[in-house]
Order: sequence, then C-alpha cells, then structure tokens
Amino acid sequence: MKLSARIAAPAAALALAGVTATACAPQTSDNRATKDEKSGTLRVWLFQEVNNKPKEQVVDAAVAAFGKKHKDAKVEVEYIPVETRAQKIKAAFNDPRSAPDLIEYGNTDTAGYVKDGGLADVSAEFTAWDEAKDTDPTAKQSVTVGGKIYGAPLFVGVRALYYRTDVFKELGIAAPKTQDELIATAKKIHKAEPELYGLAVGGAYTYGAMPFIWANGGELAEESGGSYKAAINSPAARKGITAYTSLFGNDNCPAAKCASMGGNATVTAFASGKAAMAIGGDFSHQAVEAGSVKGKYAVVPLPGLKAGETAPAFAGGNNIGVLKSSSHRTLAVDLMKQFTGKETQRMLFEAMGFLPTYTDVRSEAAKKEPFVDPFVRTLGAGAKFVPASPGWGQIDASLVLPTMFQEIVSGKKDVAAASDDAAKKMDAAFAAAG
Repeated sequence: MKLSARIAAPAAALALAGVTATACAPQTSDNRATKDEKSGTLRVWLFQEVNNKPKEQVVDAAVAAFGKKHKDAKVEVEYIPVETRAQKIKAAFNDPRSAPDLIEYGNTDTAGYVKDGGLADVSAEFTAWDEAKDTDPTAKQSVTVGGKIYGAPLFVGVRALYYRTDVFKELGIAAPKTQDELIATAKKIHKAEPELYGLAVGGAYTYGAMPFIWANGGELAEESGGSYKAAINSPAARKGITAYTSLFGNDNCPAAKCASMGGNATVTAFASGKAAMAIGGDFSHQAVEAGSVKGKYAVVPLPGLKAGETAPAFAGGNNIGVLKSSSHRTLAVDLMKQFTGKETQRMLFEAMGFLPTYTDVRSEAAKKEPFVDPFVRTLGAGAKFVPASPGWGQIDASLVLPTMFQEIVSGKKDVAAASDDAAKKMDAAFAAAG
C-alpha cells in the first residue's frame, strides 16, 4: 500500500491525501439506503493523525455544535489508521450493516470510491449550501466526478520552495525567479558547497516532479468524453521531465542517493541541513521547524518558466463524504457540513495547520501565520489535480511515474522511451478502470 501524499514526519501531525489502492477493486453491488432516519446514532470514520489530540478537540466541538441542532441524534467517531484504511473502507462499501455514515478520505481516492459505489451524490445539497460558494475551485474539483459532487473538502495542501537563507547570503545569491534559475542555482550551490544537495530531489517524489511537467505545459493525461488518455509522453510533458531529471547527478543530487528518495526523504534532507533547497508542503513546516535549519530558511512559491510565474502545484488534501448506504442521509449531510464548514476549518488550521479550502478563510489564516503566505499564493496562482479516474489509483500504487523517473536518471532509458512506456501503463490502467 502506498501513501501518495501523506508526509509522515515525526514532528508533523499534518497529512495529505493518501492510499489509492482501492481504486482498482471490483465494483460493489447496489448498497443504496432505503430509509432516511431523522434520529439515532451516526457513525463517523476519521483518520488517526500522528498527534491526534488537537484534531479530536476540534472534532468534539463540531459534534457538540451538531448535537445542539439535532437533539435526537448521537455521533460516534472512530479514528482509523491511514495505513489500513483501504481494506477497511472497501469492506464498509460491501457491508452496509457495519458501515459508517461518513468517512474522511484522501482526495486522490474520490474517483475510485465513486466507482466502487460507496459515496453518495450530494450535488444538490452542496450546491445549495451558502458556504460552499467560497470553496477553492481545485478543492471542489477533488470531490467532483463526472460533474457530480461526492463530499465536501476538509483541507487542502500544496508544496512550495524551501531555501536556506544563510547559504544564499553566504554565496551572495537570491531566491530563483524562474525554473532555469532554480536549476542553475542548485548546481551553483552544490559546486560551492559539495557536501550540500543544491536542491533535494527524489526519483520517487511524484508530487515534487509534477510542477515541472505542468509549468512546461504538459499534462499527466487528457480527458475526452469521460475517459482518459495518457499525455505524459507529449512534447511539453517531456520538457518538464527533462528539466526535473536534469537535477539528478553529481552536479546537484547524485542519482545513486537521490533516485530512490521520496517526499519524506527530500524534506528530511533539508530539515537536517543536508540540502540548500527542497520542495516541501505547508504540512512540512513543523518538521522543518524541528530540524537544524530552524531560523535559517524561507519559503517562496516554486517558480515557473518566466519571472513572476508560479509553477502549478499539486493540490492535495482530504475530504468528508457521506456513504450511499447511510440510513441517516439528511443528518449525515448536515454533519458533513458541520465538519467541513468555515468555523471548523478555522479551528483545524489553528490546531493542526491544515490549510482551509475556503478562499476567504485561507486569506485570514495567511494574515495570522506568515509562513502560510507562499502556499496561499501558490494556490491562488492555480494548483492542479490528478486525473479524476479510478485508474489513477492503480497508476499511483504501481509506481508508474517513479519508475519512469528512475529509469531516466539511472541511464537505463532516455526520456522518450521511458515516457512512452509510462504512457502505455497509464492507458492500460485507465482502460481497465472503465
């Protein structure tokens, strides 16, 4: 099982979307509820965080507020391990009697869970909900499949460029303003300070590589008529792949050490003082603060091709959805709104650092906590999402893109051959998913 965007740093109880292995599971039978009870007990499954107590306090407050409006309803919350959630949630889809009414799920899981027949279509309720109008478009996209809405966004997370202010000052250089400057700066730093990676990169760091592909005009896949076809081998995507893989080598981040690194390892390299730059998330902040570079770093949006441009970042995050099998649909939708509403998201940010999905609440957060600003600007510049196909789960779990990057940086294949092979694997996964 693979965690696609959850950063498991000891000091960070901050998480992003994760396990997508269920996306290729067989479709369940029809499990729609036959009744909509207005009283009784609602069961909720939420993710267990590294440090769960602050999250529990926010959730308890939301449950209390819900209880004041619904005197005849009770709420039972269970915190489930992220590592085994794929099997547990799939089992719930197949057995409505043991299933909860609501679940928290990673936003890359949406299409797979919809195909599995597990999530309820809440398009009408979401559209009529006054607060929803302020939802970030990319966050809304993460709960949307085939034009229908299957939940509400809980929080969002993106990555930006962390850099060592002391190293930059010592070498007399400024934060890079373009992608070419970023690559040149990384190599300049490594040449001057050979014990440092200029920019820590990882062959298994898919979400660190995506901004290079998107900045160059490439896409992971193209959608047409509800089906997807890989675009990772397009000329534009290949430019981005070439740019990213040019950072692997003895002039920046040696392939022997960096080819196998994922997001965790690159952030850890930066936090421990082994790298002058890294692509890290807002959710990486606590881990970096706990490292040896505390007080000696800054963060800026990852630059695009031209000065003033921001490279599109992957918009990770988690959502809350109502199960199709819930016999308390009306109550469950109201509880979903309570968990994902503006007030709860404000509290989650203060307690956990999770970025709100509402543009106005996020702006408030940036004013309160300056470290959030570059991430808010990155989202404002236009973040992107993975293909809304259940096939993405198989692509992610099969490590299609990490394999492509590793084949290139090891010299096993050139960009054209490796991207063509990746595209074939992606198309097979999209076709199998239907």
